[in-house]
Parts: sequence; C-alpha cells; structure tokens
Amino acid sequence: MNQYRILSLDGGGIRGLITAVWLAELEKQLGKPIHNFFELMSGTSTGSILASGLALGIPAQEIIDLYRNKGTTIFPGAASRLWSRVTRTLTEGVSAPKYSPDGLEKCLQGAFGKKTLGSLKVPTMIFSYNVFTREPVAFKSYQDRFSDMPLWEVVRASCSAPTYFPSMMLKVGRSKQPFIDGGVAANNPSACAVAEGIAINTKVKKANRVEVDDFVLASFGTGSTTRPISHEESQKWGALEWAVPIIDVLFDGSTDTSDYVARQIIGDDNYFRFQIPLDKAYDDMDRADEVNLNALMGAAESHLHSKDGTAMMKKLVQKLTK
Repeated sequence: MNQYRILSLDGGGIRGLITAVWLAELEKQLGKPIHNFFELMSGTSTGSILASGLALGIPAQEIIDLYRNKGTTIFPGAASRLWSRVTRTLTEGVSAPKYSPDGLEKCLQGAFGKKTLGSLKVPTMIFSYNVFTREPVAFKSYQDRFSDMPLWEVVRASCSAPTYFPSMMLKVGRSKQPFIDGGVAANNPSACAVAEGIAINTKVKKANRVEVDDFVLASFGTGSTTRPISHEESQKWGALEWAVPIIDVLFDGSTDTSDYVARQIIGDDNYFRFQIPLDKAYDDMDRADEVNLNALMGAAESHLHSKDGTAMMKKLVQKLTK
C-alpha cells in the first residue's frame, strides 16, 4: 500500500526542545535519518528550524544540542537583554523588540551555512507572514521562485515573533518585503501540510496518486500553555498589557484549530499528535535558562515513557516503516 507521509512541527520558541527530544527518540527507533520516512515536511517558527535541520539530514540529537547550547545566545538573560535594549533604544526607540536578532541570525547561519531552501533533501514548507501584503506565505523548497533563497534567511523570517524579534526583510521577486513569524497564521502547520499533500497528489498520474485515506500525519507540538488569563485581566487589560499575552493567545488558538481540522481529515488511525500541557515547565517561548531547559527535557521524556506516549511512538514507527 502506498502512503503519503507528512511531518508537521509547531512553533514555540525555546520549547522546540520538547519536539527535538521526541524526534530524537523517533529517529532512534527508525534506525535511519528521519527525512527518509516522509514525503513532505512542514514547520513554523522553531518548527522551521527543526524541519530544515532534519531535511538536511542533521541528526535530531544534534538539534537538541543546538537548543541547549545556543538557547541563551538567541534569548539572552536579563542582564544582557537590558544592555542590548538600552543601546537599541537609541536607534529603534523605546518600543523596540525584546531581543536583537543578532544571536538568532548567528545561530541559524552556523547551523545552515550557505544552504539554500532548494537544497533540502525532502520537500519542505516553511511558514511565515508578509506584513506588507498582509498574507501568510508558505516557502516551498520545491518551487523555483523560492528554491534559491538562503535557508537561514527563510527560517529567520519564520522565527520573527512580534514583540520578540524585528521582522525579516526578504527579497521575493524584485523587491524586499518584511516577514514575521508564521505562527500568526499557522503555528501548527499540519492542516496546511495536509492540504498541500492533497494538492500535490491531484497533479500526479492516477496510478501513482495517494488518496487522503492513505495519508499518515505525524504532528509534533511544543507544549500547550496552562496559565489562565483571569476575568479581571481580560476585562481591564488594554493595548500595553495585551501586547505580549496576545501573541500566546493567537498562537494557541491557531494551533488548536489546525489540530481539529487535520484530525477530521486524516482520522485517528493515521494521525499522530504529540503534545503535552506545560504544567511542569515554564511555558514562556524565550526562557532559556538551564533550569527551564532541564524541565522541558524532563517533560518531554516523561511523556515518552508514559503509557500513551510509548504506545503512540510505537504505532507511528510501525506506520512509517510499513
């Protein structure tokens, strides 16, 4: 039986470490690089880092090391952040983004070098949002108009969460345009990836076409937020108070909606959603201190060793290796 296998990776900042732990276990059980087992990969924000790394053939364990060793380069602690903010205030004003993009860009350039989007070993979609045209954009490694774009630049655009990082100027066609985190439209890109898979299969010869009943979707989250926003806060907050929390609310809403759509299309037997509530680790997208990194890894490993997590991983491996 032919299958069309899709890997979908959510956004979530430093919480992508959770996904990396799960992917390392998947790769271990598969016994080969993950990219050998999927016809399409998709990623948003931190998920775009993971998807790009895997699609290049970088072992998932090395991606874990990237999060652990470079997390504070991307998201510096309070002292470094304060100094950066003071110096940037002179050029960017008092409402400058929380972080300079320098650390993020340095890490992405180190990880991906001069690779282009088209150099990925498996068809891959990376999601971002064009704030000039006001529309989401799926950068597709298999489309000529995107294939020569520097991989690190596309990933940087996908990771540019509002309030955290400035937008990324990308040259698309003849002009440069500003892009921000794809999470504002598709923080969980699974439904979009399924739609793309259907579209791709309608364009191939009928003898080679895979119908949606034979799609397999592996969707990995980065942990769901559990901190409530109280009645009083939701009634009294204005633009200033909502500035950062609204990002989490939008990302969470997008994630859950996509999960619902994908589950209805694919069906429970071929749909594998790895997700946990973050009740034992901080749900901040930018908390990269050692204590929280250990907590995130612990939460991911606990799920792997749970009855449900173990069973789902085993079933996914069986599906992918049929």
